[in-house]
Amino acid sequence: MFIYYGLAAFVIILDQFTKWLVVKNMELGEKISIADPYLGLLSHRNKGAAWGMLEGQMWLFYIVTVVVAIGIIYFFHKEAKGQPLFGVSLMFLLGGAIGNFIDRLWRKEVVDFVDVTIPVINYDFPIFNVADAALTVGVIMIIIHIILDEKKNKKKVS
Repeated sequence: MFIYYGLAAFVIILDQFTKWLVVKNMELGEKISIADPYLGLLSHRNKGAAWGMLEGQMWLFYIVTVVVAIGIIYFFHKEAKGQPLFGVSLMFLLGGAIGNFIDRLWRKEVVDFVDVTIPVINYDFPIFNVADAALTVGVIMIIIHIILDEKKNKKKVS
């Protein structure tokens, strides 16, 4: 169980460390190209949720994050026993949620810095951070878990 919470702690530490590096070493709006024009670092701040939605509604984010974190911990202890993929996915979600929650509490905004352009369709993806990436990975892993669990249950019935 400690390994799982260790994963969530690692996500939080990595998220906060990378955000600290951006805040300390880059000017707001500054861009550093890594694989121009597809990948770069862009110092950006977000006072809302994904894509800047609900900007300025910090009280809502505080409540939602606390409820979500409690729900994740509950599901981890009640449903994830003996299901490592589900447990890992929940810890990615927990780490990501807490990482952005820390920003909202201390900075009153979320530090974003990963700037990606998807080349085939030339789409400038919304700027994100380690916590956002962890949330996305966690959701994808839960979807995979559900698909695999469904297949396993169908084999049991057959």
